[in-house]
Amino acid sequence: MADKTRLWLPPLALSGCVRGVMLRDTHGRDLTDAERHTFFPATLLVSLLCWRGSAVEWLSEPGFVPPPPGFSMAPTVLSGPFTLPSHMRASGPVQGTQLLFFPDAFQMLTGIDVQALVNQSMPAERVLPSDWRAWANALQAEGDDEARLALIEGFLLPRWQAIAPQRTAGRRYAEWAEALAVRAATSSAGRSLRQIERRVKTWAGLPMRELRAVSRAERAFLAAMSSEGPVNWAELAADTDYADQSHLCRETRRMTGFSPDDLRRRIVSEEAFWAYRLWS
Repeated sequence: MADKTRLWLPPLALSGCVRGVMLRDTHGRDLTDAERHTFFPATLLVSLLCWRGSAVEWLSEPGFVPPPPGFSMAPTVLSGPFTLPSHMRASGPVQGTQLLFFPDAFQMLTGIDVQALVNQSMPAERVLPSDWRAWANALQAEGDDEARLALIEGFLLPRWQAIAPQRTAGRRYAEWAEALAVRAATSSAGRSLRQIERRVKTWAGLPMRELRAVSRAERAFLAAMSSEGPVNWAELAADTDYADQSHLCRETRRMTGFSPDDLRRRIVSEEAFWAYRLWS
């Protein structure tokens, strides 16, 4: 059966709200146990996962975000920004839809403090407003991809348009992070460097240095994946604002759990790195 894994990028009207939606359905695919694993990088985004199917386990290992104590996968799961990568394993076929929100947009839309979500995951029904809970449950119950995407756009678009004066635009991390910094700097609530940094962390959950680190990592990732043949990592590091190749290697390992060469090889050859391939 054909692979039903794909990435949906939102229309321009949702720019700055939703970074993208990952859709995956492994029913009908003859996957090995190793192929039922999934690796995710560190992220500055807020994730809403609606899924159904076989049990999913969040694995705990050095260098990766551990599951919260007593955590088990609910049908809808809300996760905050992660400063480390994460590793999941499904026991069998699953179908899932993972919405990736820019953190300031999610906070404006729901009123939920994103700083409290950093490196955390929880059943979405515990924290989402009532209208969001009903919407998330409808997404989880819907089996058709196109119908789910229509539900996403129909629910979010009017809410996002209603807060137009506060919106931060941008599709790539770098565009969004710089727009957020500009908004923080031009706020009437105080413009010292410390106040700007505090404001950014309040809106994004993470400090500006981490937002810029993820932006830098995205540029390096896209450059590495578009390169044919061996990558000159020292040259790539210089081109993407790292101090040197060692800096690139350290940051890549921190955010993904792997060295740059190993990560690039695994993305190309291993099913467990499907989430990386969607963005390459």
